[in-house]
Amino acid sequence: MSKEENKPAINNSPYVVRMPIIIGITLAAGILLGSTFFSGNKNMKEVARGYSKFREVLMLVENNYVDSVSTEELVDYSITKMLEKLDPHTAYFNVEEAAAARSQLDSGFDGIGVEFNIYNDTVYVVTPLSGGPSETIGILSGDRILKVDQEKLSGPGVTNADVFKMLRGKRGTKVNLLIERVGLKENLTFTVTRDRIPTYSVDAAYMVDQEIGYIKVTRFSETTYDEFKSALMSLKAEGLKKLILDLRGNPGGYMERATSMADEFIDGNKLLVYTKGKDSRFDKKTEAHIDGIFEKGPVIVLMDEGSASASEILAGALQDHDRALVIGRRSYGKGLVQMPVKLSDGSELRLTISRYYTPSGRSIQKPYEMGKGEDYSQDLSHRYESGELFNADSIKLDKSKVYKTDGGRYVYGGGGIMPDVFVPRDTLTNSKYLFELYAKNIIREYALKYANTQQKKLVKSSFEQYLAQFKVTDAMMKELIKDATLAGIEYKQAEFTRSRPLIEAQTKAIIGRYVWGRNHKGGLNNEVYRVLNPTDNVYREAIHHFSQASDLEAGNFSSLKTQD
Repeated sequence: MSKEENKPAINNSPYVVRMPIIIGITLAAGILLGSTFFSGNKNMKEVARGYSKFREVLMLVENNYVDSVSTEELVDYSITKMLEKLDPHTAYFNVEEAAAARSQLDSGFDGIGVEFNIYNDTVYVVTPLSGGPSETIGILSGDRILKVDQEKLSGPGVTNADVFKMLRGKRGTKVNLLIERVGLKENLTFTVTRDRIPTYSVDAAYMVDQEIGYIKVTRFSETTYDEFKSALMSLKAEGLKKLILDLRGNPGGYMERATSMADEFIDGNKLLVYTKGKDSRFDKKTEAHIDGIFEKGPVIVLMDEGSASASEILAGALQDHDRALVIGRRSYGKGLVQMPVKLSDGSELRLTISRYYTPSGRSIQKPYEMGKGEDYSQDLSHRYESGELFNADSIKLDKSKVYKTDGGRYVYGGGGIMPDVFVPRDTLTNSKYLFELYAKNIIREYALKYANTQQKKLVKSSFEQYLAQFKVTDAMMKELIKDATLAGIEYKQAEFTRSRPLIEAQTKAIIGRYVWGRNHKGGLNNEVYRVLNPTDNVYREAIHHFSQASDLEAGNFSSLKTQD
């Protein structure tokens, strides 16, 4: 055999032929991007050398690697892994992921309805989206999704695209989830029926009595401010004088919607939030500038460990200006600002460009180490295990990051918004039997069945009469238990007795929504909240603290315990 015959045949694909052109364009675009965002940076030579090395390795793999590979997948994987060396919130989305992620805030979609994050190759539920099927069956913030239809959804290489592909799907289709939940030794199995995920972000707006109004905001999407403003004006027309603003479980969204809402409460041109980054072009101050709808009147804000980002911006502004009493538990602690950069192929980089600060100067970003996302992702579990969710004394405040509100009250940075009034998580009605009812959707299915058979009788009265007079009977509970047993859930009397108040309340709430709630426009679920809120310990605490909220608005801080 001649030497000429020993040479490998050159048979480059069209992609390989175009590779130098593609990489040349990418390199030029990268340098342009770098010069745009980081002009004058002394490290640009290092960036250029990095591009050159990456191009060299990519070409060697494409031309010489023993097996066929997808260069596009390698590039996506490389970018994802590179960004893991940065903060926990900088992220890359390929074309499909970017479109799916944008739909969370901009338009509706079919799926199970969860806001999630991937940390250390594990999918964590940030919060179930209000009104969606995951919330309905009892998925909670902090749950870890281990498997979807017996297919593993954890481990090295899990991507946003994997999650979207497995969890989204045509409405009406079912999906089985294996969930790991903090505080439980055994994993849980949930069957979720995919549905249209509501695009509305104001989930409830109603008058509690002749003076107190309640508004629940579930996320900060494109339409949130308009929805909120409309709800607030409607309540004012009904006599609103005191307001409960519920931001629990709200994972955030558009910062501008949060500051616009804050401006409805805060007078003058007071500072609402400011941002600071490495590049001064990302430094920005946002101030109040309009005559707000509710600049007078006591306000109470409800928060918990699922309240993040834009929720914390709104609550921080109101707390720092002594405009609202914050009740609940320490919020999530996300104080980093991401700029979405749409790349040439439709993919998207969400790059952390600055930190935001509340008017008093505090950053509420909780601690993290660059490139070490595991502890960060486990934060909610750590809070549970440390007892922080149940005892205010277990909250570890960083005394080196102390600030003062306008009125001189102490507040702390470096780990979320601390409540003015702490309320522990209520677990008194929790039981494994209850979680199994959630997992197999028993409560909702029974309530809908009852509503269908009794609707003609129920609609003869108003919802107000139903709310005051309707009782979930022993006979109804026996039917529900029977349905659960047929579904394979073993009846455990002690656990049922413990959870019965919540089972009855949720049954009544779902019946009420089904019979009367369809008359609402704008996606409101007032019937559900009007039934369930009186059973909620944080809500009940809020109702009893309007005297303190009034003192706060009046500048009388003697009745308020400062966090010192």
